[in-house]
Amino acid sequence: MPLRLYNTLTRQKEIFAPLDPANVRLYACGPTVYDHLHIGNGRMLIVFDVLFRLLRHIYGPDCVTYVRNITDIDDKINVRAAERRVDIRVLTDETTKIFHEDAKALGCLAPTVEPRATDHIAEMIALIEKLIAKGHAYVAEGHVLFDVPSMAAYGKLSKRPLDEMIAGARVEVAPYKRGPMDFVLWKPSNPDEPGWESPWGRGRPGWHIECSAMSWKHLGEVFDIHGGGIDLVFPHHENEMAQSCSAFGHDVMANFWMHNGHLQVEGEKMAKSLGNFVTIRELLHTDKFGGRSWPGEVLRLAILKTHYRQPLDFTVKALEEAEQVLKRWQAYATFSGQFDDLPPALIDAMEDDLNTPQALTDIHALTRAGVIAGFSRLGDSYLVPPQEIKSSSAKLRGGLRLLGVGRVCEPDWNRPSAALDDARRKEIESSISHRNKARAAKNWAESDRIRDELEAMGVTLKDNKDGTTAWELKR
Repeated sequence: MPLRLYNTLTRQKEIFAPLDPANVRLYACGPTVYDHLHIGNGRMLIVFDVLFRLLRHIYGPDCVTYVRNITDIDDKINVRAAERRVDIRVLTDETTKIFHEDAKALGCLAPTVEPRATDHIAEMIALIEKLIAKGHAYVAEGHVLFDVPSMAAYGKLSKRPLDEMIAGARVEVAPYKRGPMDFVLWKPSNPDEPGWESPWGRGRPGWHIECSAMSWKHLGEVFDIHGGGIDLVFPHHENEMAQSCSAFGHDVMANFWMHNGHLQVEGEKMAKSLGNFVTIRELLHTDKFGGRSWPGEVLRLAILKTHYRQPLDFTVKALEEAEQVLKRWQAYATFSGQFDDLPPALIDAMEDDLNTPQALTDIHALTRAGVIAGFSRLGDSYLVPPQEIKSSSAKLRGGLRLLGVGRVCEPDWNRPSAALDDARRKEIESSISHRNKARAAKNWAESDRIRDELEAMGVTLKDNKDGTTAWELKR
């Protein structure tokens, strides 16, 4: 069956036909790297990784370009860097490294291109100049703002009434703005803030222009799919589309817009104020959630059990159930057989708007009791012919790899390797060394930050007046 995807722009499922089957182009909004990512961010990573895998299966691994950006200039980054008294590049390099480790643990493939916003300032300035020249932006007191009323189709993605858009726009109220909906494309920087020279003075870009510039640079004026979490539909994606369409004169920026649903924890919206805010790092390395750490494959499967557009309740029970399922699949997936295969029913499910719950049902069908009984022997005869078992096992492995939980096919998927332990040990000892240097310099804020980060990883430090004398990792 043809691939059908739900398009937020039209509010319906449509047959997906790429602009160029030899270069299918996908953009997903990546993280703002000022802190560790929470599991809600992890859901977005997993959903669009599954889409990337499916597109590679359909069109070929070399025929899909997946761009997932890094936002490394933002006011939150500036505040955090100032708190830690470090350059923003030091902060963003550190948090980007942790993000990459978390994404890999969740089974996500590296994107084809991973642009950083700070490497695309020239493209942002060029795009802003286009908007000014076409009458869609104006300069006021060192700021450049997008003139929302200049675009008649503004609001067609979110489809919100004007009063709701004004209430939800989260734009600064300022006397130099022509209208309440107008949003910043460029703003001046104080001497102690990061900034770049521009035709409008030293400053920095607004958030929305960053993604428009990076997608233009790497995918072109119009591309196939733009994705992200449902919370980005407005104002971020609405404003992206307004900028790109106005600058280049097209009706669309991307033909398909895809968004994953919200994630809540144990029945409540995840929020720091509720104390249920949990990062991917904490889930992987500490006992904060459910009194233990969890393998990345378990987190991934628990998320895939719910359709990507539906709200997801992330619970300890769901993780426990996912782990037991993976253990059963592991026993069957490693049964003798050299090749992977893909069950047609599973492909049909995935081509129906990434219907992962149905795909998982199809995988379960491969391991039902009648087939698994083939592992037992009745006299000298298998209850199920060995070739049938091998065929089902190959289909199971293929399905798991398409869903990104293929590591479960390895004998030691649930046990950290010695190499991983060595890597973690070096990481911990490097952090301890940095903390000792911070203590020696009496940089107590940095010392406390590193200590708290190590504690979040399950590391307990033993200190004296000369520094850390020993440490231990809670298992």
